[in-house]
Order: sequence, then structure tokens, then C-alpha cells
Amino acid sequence: MAINRYVRLAGLSQMKNYFFGAGGVICLAGYMPDEDDEKLLPDVGADYVKCGRFEFHPVVFPVSAILVLLFTVAGAWWAVSEPGVAAEGAGRLKNWMCDSFGWFFVLTVNVLLVVTLVLGFSKLGRVRLGGMGAKPKFSTFSWLAMLFSAGMGIGLVFWSVAEPMMHFQSPVGGEAAGSKEAAKAAMRMTFFHWGLHAWGVFAVIGAAIAYFSYNKGLPLTIRSTFYPLLGERVRGPWGNAIDVLAVLGTLFGVATSLGLGVQQVNAGLSYLAPSVVAGAGETGEGTSLGLSGTWVQILLIGVITAIATVSVVSGLTKGIKYLSVANLVVAGLLLTGVFLLGDSIRLLDAFVQNVGGYLANLVRMSFWTEAYAAAEQGKAGWQNGWTIFYWAWWISWSPFVGMFIARISYGRTMREFALGVLFVPVLITFVWMTVFGDTALFLDMFGHGEIGAAVKKDVSTALFALLGHFPLSVLTSVVAMLVIVIFFVTSSDSGSLVIDTITAGGHPKPPVVQKVFWALLEGGVAAVLLLSGGLNALQTAAIVTGLPFAAVLLLMAWSLIRALRQERVE
Repeated sequence: MAINRYVRLAGLSQMKNYFFGAGGVICLAGYMPDEDDEKLLPDVGADYVKCGRFEFHPVVFPVSAILVLLFTVAGAWWAVSEPGVAAEGAGRLKNWMCDSFGWFFVLTVNVLLVVTLVLGFSKLGRVRLGGMGAKPKFSTFSWLAMLFSAGMGIGLVFWSVAEPMMHFQSPVGGEAAGSKEAAKAAMRMTFFHWGLHAWGVFAVIGAAIAYFSYNKGLPLTIRSTFYPLLGERVRGPWGNAIDVLAVLGTLFGVATSLGLGVQQVNAGLSYLAPSVVAGAGETGEGTSLGLSGTWVQILLIGVITAIATVSVVSGLTKGIKYLSVANLVVAGLLLTGVFLLGDSIRLLDAFVQNVGGYLANLVRMSFWTEAYAAAEQGKAGWQNGWTIFYWAWWISWSPFVGMFIARISYGRTMREFALGVLFVPVLITFVWMTVFGDTALFLDMFGHGEIGAAVKKDVSTALFALLGHFPLSVLTSVVAMLVIVIFFVTSSDSGSLVIDTITAGGHPKPPVVQKVFWALLEGGVAAVLLLSGGLNALQTAAIVTGLPFAAVLLLMAWSLIRALRQERVE
């Protein structure tokens, strides 16, 4: 039987009514989880209106939906009617934002990493999410599997070979291209982009959402994290603006990852069946499908989004949990296969040396802004397309990852949460990057230059070029594509759930039709970005949405520390 409760803000139960339409239709606002939801989200309030079958926040949902739909329609028209102009415009916008605000992105991720370390190692870490008697709702293995699978999956598969090879061929630190020093620097920089700073961003927003929801009874939305700073004003225009920014950041961040995913699936299909499927940048003339590479990618988005929608409808525990665990197993098999078929002992040596090189240079890399190099090169330096893009990507994606890990982290202490989120996924990421990245580097360094040539031609083919050097390459390439598709589904699944939760005012179980709506929009935005310039447009979307949310995250960190210190005093 459903439990009918009302909005709880700052521990006070309040009932609110919203009236819409000339006929005075009454939409009852407020919801607390039903019996199934309470197993996952105990004692969390929400702030939404109910009109017929729909349950949503009266401002955040319509504003977010209208903005995204306008972008999708206008972007599609612009990309189709003037494709060259759209791509050029995306590139110019990306370079301007990076040139002007790159320093701010660098500063933001450093501050958030320090805050995460404070949560993990100070007395504030004793606070338990949900109160002293709260117990975790997921096993540690399932929890960690969901953290990793929903965090970086598609991007990690995409860049694990491509990024080290690109740094190896075009070093940024003055090393000779293709040298051993270039290889070491390539892995060091790759670790930096995928390491502690990324997960520091995710940890802060996840901890803030979880704490204010589970410990203070506030709705499971981004605005709730600002209660110590804004008070009741979180329920007004300021709170609405924060949640809308979070929705846009989440949607465009997820769309960026989905775009990378379909580019790689397209590359895999073209690698396995070049006479049937055109690769990226190809016209498709002479292939069985007869579609250009871009339209093949859009078709893939449609197919995989449909699969993701089924997962969305199935719900959190039935969908995301089992897909995440299954994906971890399949990805682990692929990782193990490459490790055993490659130079295993050399890879173990490389892992130790890579971690050491990363830690030894961490402070220097963390505060590098390319200031002096930019003075020589002018605008649009190397860092714009790499470090700044990554920081903006992680920030724009952080509402999605933060909300998701908050939903699954009830009962964890703040210390367990911070250290688990910060170190466990990073360790797995470093292992993955070493096995795939260093295997490719070793093959290229010792006489097999096909991988480097493939990366120069099409970055999306990097993984498949690597797998082509091993036995059963067709089978492993199929497995790799399966991993990418599952990562696509879990990202779309959990991204839709998070966006729907925010636009429904923290509703823990929004109507299915709303989840489907957001899942389809994610696919639509990814398709528009691919039409508007491919990788360049995907990077631009992440940077544009990440910039305003970087300021939101800094204020959120301040709000969280302030609230935790007050709790310690009390």
C-alpha cells in the first residue's frame, strides 16, 4: 500500500497545493516514497505537483524541457541546412570559452578534490548518510559496480587506447614523438585526466545530495544542497535556476558520452564489415546500407536509445543494478583477455611506474594552465582540447553521477563514501588504462605502427586496431562493442532517472512516461551534436554546460562543509 505523505523541508512536514487552469484544477504537491521506494530511499521528501498521470516540478520540468527541445529542433535544422557553418561555430565557441575560463575550470577541480579529501580524512567523515542507525541498501560489490559503470564507462572504453596513442604521437611536454619518454608522459597525462580530480568532482556533489536528502529530509534535488546558504529561498527562483542548470549539464554531459559511444560502435561495425557499414567521415557509397558514417551513428543512437528506454522502464533495482554488474563482468573478461594475450609482466611493471609518475607529478599537472605556452601560440592551445575539455565534461556530468551515487549510498559513512568514490573507481580506471593504453604503446614502439596510423586516420578505431593484433580479433571486437552498448544503456538509463528525479522535485519514483521522455531527448541531443560537428561539437556541449555549473559546485562544497561542521558542533 502506498504511503501518502507530504513535502518535508528542514525537518518540517508541510502541505502545499498548486492550482492550474481556469477550471481551478487542483494538483496536490508532495510525495514520500511508497513501500518499494522506502527500501531504497528511506525518509526522503519531494516537492512536485500531480496532474493526472504526470508528477513534476511546476517550473523545473517545463523550463528544462522547452530549452532542450528548442536546442534539438534548432540545432538539427542548422546542422542539416548549414553543416559546415555549424561545425565551425561549435569550434569557435569551444576555443573562446577555454581561452577565457580555462583557469577557472582548473581551480574548481582542485578545490573539489581537496574538499573530498577533507571529507575522507577529517572528523567530518564520521557522519553517516541517513543517521547513525542507517544500514546500506546495496552490497559493497554492487555499490562499487554501479559507481564505476555509471561513472565513466563509454568514455573510458573510447579513450583507453586513443588518448595514450595521441599523446605519444604528439607530446605536449617537449618529448620526442614516438620515444620512450613520450610513452611515459602519455600515460602520465592520461592518468591525470581520468584520475583523482574527476572523481573528486563526483564525490562532492554526491555527498552533498545524499547528506541533505537522507540526513535533513530535503528533496533529492540539487537545490537542496544550498539550504544552509539560501534557506527557504531554495524553493524559489534561485532553486529553480540551480536545478535547471543541473538538468542541462546532465543531459548534455550524458549526450557527449553517448555520442562518443556510437562513434566507437560505428567504428567497430565498419572494422568488422566494411562492405556493409561506412566508417566515420565516409560517404557510404558502395556499402550495403548506403548510409554515410554520420547517419549510421544516428541510426545506432536510435536503436540503442530504444534498448535504454526498456531499461529505464524496468526501474532502478531491476535495470541499472543488473546491467552494471553484468557489464563489470563482461568488461573484466575483455580486460583479462588483453592482459593475458599481451606482455603481462611488462604491463605489471608499467602499472607501478605509471602510478608513481602520476603521483610524482600530480601537483605540477594540477595547476598547469598553459599560460606561458599560450603566450607563444596565441589562442586555442593544446590544453583546450584535452584538460579543459575533461574538467568541463566531468563537471557537466557531475549532477548525473552525483545524484546516482547518492541514491545508492544510503547508510554509508561520509568517510566510506568519500574514499570509496575517490579511490576505488580510480584504481580500476588506472588498471584499465594501463592494460589497453600500454599494450598499444608497446606494440607501436616495438615495430607495429598500425595502431598509430589507425588513430591518426580515425580516433574511434583505436580499440579495434589494438584488438586486431591478437587471436580471435573478431570475437574480442564483438565483445568490446557489447561493453560499449551496455555502458550506453546504463548511462542513458541512470541519466534519464536522474534528470527525471530533478525535474520531478526529488520524486524517487516518477511516472514511467516522464523517464521515457528524457531518455528519448538524450538520444536526440546526441544525434544533433553529431550532425553539428562530431567530436568537436560534443566537446563544445560539455564545456558550455560545465562552465556555469562549476560555480554552482564551488558554492555547494561550501554549503556542505558548513552544514557538516554545524552538525559536529551540535
